[in-house]
Amino acid sequence: MYKILEINSLSFGYTNEKLLFSDFNISLCKGELKSIVGESGIGKSTLFDLILGNLKPLKGDINVTSSISEVFQDPYSSFHPSYSVINQIKDVTDTIDMDNLLISLKLNYELLNKFPYELSGGQLQRVSILRAMLMKPDLLLLDEPTSALDNVIQLDVMKMLVEYLNDTAMLLITHDEDLARWCSTDIIEL
Repeated sequence: MYKILEINSLSFGYTNEKLLFSDFNISLCKGELKSIVGESGIGKSTLFDLILGNLKPLKGDINVTSSISEVFQDPYSSFHPSYSVINQIKDVTDTIDMDNLLISLKLNYELLNKFPYELSGGQLQRVSILRAMLMKPDLLLLDEPTSALDNVIQLDVMKMLVEYLNDTAMLLITHDEDLARWCSTDIIEL
């Protein structure tokens, strides 16, 4: 299988005395969803920053062979507050395949004409997932993507993401071990 992500012998810490990662390895192929679980502050989100190139490892290699999209835990941090949601989507991707995704995410098109602060946290999180999926990434990084959603919508969104695995690879950060067991091809505990 074609590897989308490969991390070899990664070491990283904000200080040399306390490493978050030491000789960490992971690979991810198209069609796989791997979950990263662990307590808060253990380095799950830092791993995403390393994959995205926002941080540099002390040692090791991170190879991403294709395009990446990310869904952040806090959707308000990933949208500009004074710019309509639809324009922020159109800035990074086209909206050709949007209709079916809107239905799957239980979103109305009218919501997209609003500003981020006019949407609830759950609505904006689903818009964030919509934007990431419209970008058609080879690697989708998901940082607690359903934590702002109620249980019924959470399940529907995760089912939709699992169906999307034919087109991408996914790395999921979650505190929900039951969710990780349900959807993952592999679970990495930090």
